[in-house]
Amino acid sequence: MLTTPVALLKEAELKGWRDALIAKELAPATVNRTMVPLHAALEAAADGDQRIIRRPWRTALRRVSDANNVRRIVKEPDDIRKLVAACYEADHQLGNLCEVLATCGMRLSQASRLTVADLQADSNPRLLVPKSAKGNLRKRSERIPVPIPPALAALLQQEAAGRSPNEPLLRQAAGTPWQHRSDADHRQLFRAAVESAGFDPGEVTSYCFRHSSIVRQLLANVPIRIVAATHDTSVGQIERCYSRFVTDHSDGLTRAALLDLSASASDSKVVPLTREP
Repeated sequence: MLTTPVALLKEAELKGWRDALIAKELAPATVNRTMVPLHAALEAAADGDQRIIRRPWRTALRRVSDANNVRRIVKEPDDIRKLVAACYEADHQLGNLCEVLATCGMRLSQASRLTVADLQADSNPRLLVPKSAKGNLRKRSERIPVPIPPALAALLQQEAAGRSPNEPLLRQAAGTPWQHRSDADHRQLFRAAVESAGFDPGEVTSYCFRHSSIVRQLLANVPIRIVAATHDTSVGQIERCYSRFVTDHSDGLTRAALLDLSASASDSKVVPLTREP
């Protein structure tokens, strides 16, 4: 396909490439993420050339279903604490990074772009989290105010002491900012921390902090619009990815409202009021 003009691409060729990705037994979400750049490039080529009328990629590169399963990497608060503690034991700077990820639920790409100036360590401490800039480079300069606990603010303020406002807030031991490419330099350290905490490194990635943060806030009855805003996503995306999973973690909330028909009326603690004559 690399040597074929866009106008001459056939649906069978594109579909064959998509099917080859699936045959590699990649995760559905990985297949979709791999197809997106090609789909976008082909759309851009067609938009810029009126001679390209057919757009076979719109059917050939359809998204793979079941790509929004986040069940395996949502962890309970105690497990998150255990995992962050293991990160601190593995590497102090990794612990700083993972505590921020666990507290705020931001993406690693956003955490790596935090600067010292983004820390507001006042009476109501916050981090001004840079937007992900997905599909819009103009968003890279926008910030989302996200509240953090005073203890985390004090820790970050101590770490940032003596540094200029434009320097990275979260750094590796060598002083360089964390990377978020496919060969991200936190990966081996984090994998070791996951194993040390007793979890499966093939299942638990640093993205578990984001998934767990979103589910935790939904279960705490934070309005979904606020959850979406503070996590730099959309209400629709949260409903697609998380709403069907929240029920697995909301047993206590639902159980409190259950009607137990086996209980007799005499067992009720409700005392009827009598009307005085």
